[in-house]
This record gives sequence, C-alpha cells and structure tokens, in this order.
Amino acid sequence: TLEEALQGSHLVIGASARQRNIKWKQMDVVGACSEIQKTTSVDKQEVAVVFGTENSGLSNEELDLCQILMTIPGNPNYFSLNVASAIQVFAYQNYVYNTTTEFEKSTNEIASNVELEGFYAHLAQVLEHIEYFEEKRPKELLMRRMRRFFGRAEPEKEEVAIFRGILRNIKPFQK
Repeated sequence: TLEEALQGSHLVIGASARQRNIKWKQMDVVGACSEIQKTTSVDKQEVAVVFGTENSGLSNEELDLCQILMTIPGNPNYFSLNVASAIQVFAYQNYVYNTTTEFEKSTNEIASNVELEGFYAHLAQVLEHIEYFEEKRPKELLMRRMRRFFGRAEPEKEEVAIFRGILRNIKPFQK
C-alpha cells in the first residue's frame, strides 16, 4: 500500500494539478525542491514524492498521507501533464536546485511519516472517545484538516511525542 511505502519518509510531497476544497500546504516545484533540501540536510531523513495515476491523479485519501501538495505551473487551459512529463519536470528542477543553491545543514529532525500516522491515529481515537465528532464535524473532514495543520507545522520528533503524551493524559478525564 502507499501507506506502507511511505513508512520511512520524514516528508511526503504529493504532485497534483487539481484544485482541492481543503487547503494543503501548496507550492510549486522550486518550493518543493527547497523543502526537500531542507529535510534531507538532516542525517537519515528521507523524502518521498508521490505522483498519481495517469487517469485520475492522487485521491484525497492519498493526499492525506502527504504534508505538501506540489503543483507544476503550466497552461491554464490545459494544466495537467502526463505522469512521465511531470516526473521529468520535477527531476530536472530538483537537479538544478541542488546544483545551484548553497545549503546550510539543519539539525532539527522532523517527525517521520510513521510517527505522524501514529499521532493521527491516536488523535482520532481520543477525539472519538470524548465524542468530539458529530454531523457538523465529521471525522474524515476534521482529520484531513488536522493533517493539513500539522503538515504545515512540520513538527519535530520531540514535538509529536509531546502531543502524544498530552493525548495519553486526556483519557483519565473522559466522560
């Protein structure tokens, strides 16, 4: 599954031409290359770039696993590229960015995809326990928004551990 394939990643970028109702942290290819360099400058932090199928691109559920939505600017009348072309544009831009930009090595280790997915599952479990979800706040929509929020924040490993500790301590105060 895609979720299994992303387990070792610290940053997941999804490529899409479609506009979405939910706001993802969105950037063009050069911005995505900058985020990749920032993440990979920390030892052993891996990045995954996900491209969808030729017919339909990435689903919202697949984008839920991504912290950044990458777009490739193009003709506004026909903005979609085939997958091979999109990968070529991205690969070229990433090469150019990495060979022409000076970088400072970062020391902050952001949370891995496994750590974030564990946090999201834990958060959903606690929110269900305290009966936070309701018709006006459906679980799927709220959790998608929480993913976008934390995706923009780029939490470090220690910060995710702090949030998980808070969630563990909420249980004694349940109804």
